[in-house]
Amino acid sequence: MRIIKSLVFIFLPVVFFSQKVKKSREEYINEYSKAAVQQMNKYKIPASITLAQGILESGNGNSYLSTKGNNHFGIKCHKSWTGKKMYLDDDKKDECFRCYKNVSESYEDHSLFLINNSRYKFLFDLKITDYKGWAKGLRKAGYATNPKYAELLIKIIEANELYKYDKKSKKVIKPQITKNNNLILIHENNIKYIISLNNESLLDIAKKLDMGLWQLYKYNNVPKNYEISEGQVIFLQPKRNKAKTKTHKVIKGETWWSISQLHGIKLKKLKSKNKLITNNNLTPGETLKLR
Repeated sequence: MRIIKSLVFIFLPVVFFSQKVKKSREEYINEYSKAAVQQMNKYKIPASITLAQGILESGNGNSYLSTKGNNHFGIKCHKSWTGKKMYLDDDKKDECFRCYKNVSESYEDHSLFLINNSRYKFLFDLKITDYKGWAKGLRKAGYATNPKYAELLIKIIEANELYKYDKKSKKVIKPQITKNNNLILIHENNIKYIISLNNESLLDIAKKLDMGLWQLYKYNNVPKNYEISEGQVIFLQPKRNKAKTKTHKVIKGETWWSISQLHGIKLKKLKSKNKLITNNNLTPGETLKLR
């Protein structure tokens, strides 16, 4: 009897502490609201909608797909997907879902999914604060098969006051839709840009928008025959001599060029404002001047 008691005493705490505590909805919002606002300012998708979709699709970040594949929006593979995959039962058995390196990639891909699908283009005519219109529009466009999808999103937004994040949007300029059904966005530095599609080249973009290929090379500070990848910001006008924000703190993996594209500032101007930094490979944590 003593032996049994001692075994229980030893092993029960191990089982207890090995159980993973589920993330609460409040914790999810606190952790990912900033990412939703960043996506809103970049792609003009309401932060409340992005957050509500993430909450609903990932079960507050606790679903198997979100914990194992960092997929918070249940986005399936489709023909264009070349990344890692996961197979799960959904509407059908063994459906293919996208996997990401981190949650940030999931949020970015969610935005690109909406931007690059023509059936969602009409949503960008709505005000950034019209979360009800966006929710109903997503359902109408067939984003989800659940007939109550819009109601669920609206309920989540209102119960958690997610609409307050839509008010954190920087100056919003409505995207322009061209005759070719391309969505042209306006950067915070007041520059027109487009998000590149899968297997699209700068020549393709130049032809669709009736522009000179040389213009795209020049406006984006890239060499001739530069190959773009899906989801890149491609400026359609010259970048500015200074950015809207004063400084930028370098994070791992960033380059002079990527920061130039991020803030819409000419590459030469960015470097001239930071002459004291002689190392071409930027160090994470460094602060660059943008104005």
